[in-house]
Amino acid sequence: MSKNADLIHEAEQSFDRKRRTFGLIFGPILAILVLIIPIEGLTLEAHKLLAIMTLIALWWITEPVPIPVTSLLGPTLAVVTGVVTVDKAFASFANSMIFLFMGGFILAKAMMTHGLDKRFSYWILSRSWVGSNPRRIFLAIGLATALCSGWVSNTATAAMMFPICLGLLNSIKKMFAANGRDIDLTEYKYATGLMLMTAYSASIGGVLTPIGTPPNLIMLGFLDSMADIHISFFEWMIWGGIAMVLYFIIAYIVLTKLFPADVDKIDGAEEFIKEKISDLGEWTRAQKNTLIAFAVAVTLWILPGIFNMLLGSTSPILKMYNQLFPEAIAAMVGALMLFLLPVNFSKRQFTITWKEAAAGIEWGTLILFGGGLAMGGMMYSTGLSKWIGDLIVASMGGDISQVVFVAVFCVLALLLSELTSHTAATNMIGPLAITIAVSAGLSPVPVSVGIALSASLGFMLPVSTPPNAIVYASGYVPITKMIKTGVYIDFIGIALITIPLAIFVVTAIVG
Repeated sequence: MSKNADLIHEAEQSFDRKRRTFGLIFGPILAILVLIIPIEGLTLEAHKLLAIMTLIALWWITEPVPIPVTSLLGPTLAVVTGVVTVDKAFASFANSMIFLFMGGFILAKAMMTHGLDKRFSYWILSRSWVGSNPRRIFLAIGLATALCSGWVSNTATAAMMFPICLGLLNSIKKMFAANGRDIDLTEYKYATGLMLMTAYSASIGGVLTPIGTPPNLIMLGFLDSMADIHISFFEWMIWGGIAMVLYFIIAYIVLTKLFPADVDKIDGAEEFIKEKISDLGEWTRAQKNTLIAFAVAVTLWILPGIFNMLLGSTSPILKMYNQLFPEAIAAMVGALMLFLLPVNFSKRQFTITWKEAAAGIEWGTLILFGGGLAMGGMMYSTGLSKWIGDLIVASMGGDISQVVFVAVFCVLALLLSELTSHTAATNMIGPLAITIAVSAGLSPVPVSVGIALSASLGFMLPVSTPPNAIVYASGYVPITKMIKTGVYIDFIGIALITIPLAIFVVTAIVG
């Protein structure tokens, strides 16, 4: 088993080196070829941008340099080649949604620093309905992970839940040992299922809110900048919540069928959770402050939806509120409160320090987000995306079915996110999908939501998402099991949830 795992790991490393080398060499070559080949219907600026996009897209997929570096390279080359001015090229890095993400990162960092996420997770696991039942523990682990990752990064959530799962599996091993049975957890089905449940729930929970995972905000940003369509935090949570619940049900059913527990009770599980809760101690001032700041941010995020339902979309109160407290400001209000709420005022100690906050901000994600918006904006302003969109619409005879259109881009987003960063995949195909939708006379909202949801369904490979990599490193998840399970959940989710939800629910909500 160990030897096979080592061989698989070596093969993965070899493939990764070849992938990076291919991109490093052929990315510039292909970009130059695109630049020197005459293309009818493109302006000079659009032609140069197409060459740059060829390089950026290939480097996003093959990663010869870090993805954030590639994201900075695109706007830089656009300025150097005269596509746009420097102010226009980097304007997207000041997009308000970047500050929405930044505020969310700081709030999440405070929750992790002060153990608020662990308190919530242990609270779910300590419920009386969970007990020592392995199926219910399986469900509770998934619920805790999914709900946390709606607000905290998927990676951080999986990393937090990982040792909890290890502790529970250790309780199983001890229970079997007490009964004279020695088991190898690396070959124990329930161990594999529990680890996969943790990884998959971390990705599934990300679809709940706009800040849950980068693809959500990226597509909302593209809709806002390219189609002048604003989707509120509350509106996203409506269909994001529906998607999360349905994805979770599918994952739970598939995993419990493939990796069932062979016992009815896990001795020591309840004691393990009680011990962990005891280790947390009483609520601290910092935890209370963090909860207050988080509650303020969430309240400010959902109030527009409540006003819309009670007062109507044309209400002066709603319009004034949206001007004063847009989503980015709501996030920053919550984040900034953490620097003002004291833990020990006499010593001038506050809930979070800048050093702690800065360590929690995923700067690479912010740069990638800004670079994606910049490239998408330039594709739109130079007419490149319209040219590509018209070309695709014409090749399909000018008549595109909404269902087929959404399905194609959902599958494309899924496949790309399995092979590269889901953030980079969304940046690549998002502007294209929106432009094609507009060119074909379709609403760009369904395909945008479909892409965002599909990009979170990277369940097949360890490289697809950091949560997958975390549980794969445990040694309890054979790659063949991850691929087989991931295929089931990916394509059941796409076919039964993502496409229908994107087309019917979203279209109904936005009219």
